[in-house]
Amino acid sequence: MDENEVSNQVIGAAIEVHRHLGPGLLESVYRDCLAHELRALGLAVEKELILPVRYKGLELEAGYRADLLVQRLVIVELKAVDALVPIFTAQLLSYLRMGGLKLGLLINFNSVQLKDGVRRVVNNL
Repeated sequence: MDENEVSNQVIGAAIEVHRHLGPGLLESVYRDCLAHELRALGLAVEKELILPVRYKGLELEAGYRADLLVQRLVIVELKAVDALVPIFTAQLLSYLRMGGLKLGLLINFNSVQLKDGVRRVVNNL
């Protein structure tokens, strides 16, 4: 399974969660429900994955946490906000770089239609 196949499954599972819960809840609720849906699909999911910061040969445990890592291929960063702003994309791109990964999904569950709250972010390694 490659990044695109994983991301398609994540988006489908996120739509299922949104269909049942709707907007307006805490990010942690969406994270836990999405992790459950993904595991039910047989995907490996890690929650709140700690990403160390590498700086000039140092590895710092800075406490950055990616919401979900799916199949060790795709980082999923979840939001429950009025609108996605550019800093969220920059944050996810930093996570991708720190993890040495290519693809991430930024998903805002406070969208009326979830498809309007999904952004793909690509790290051009």
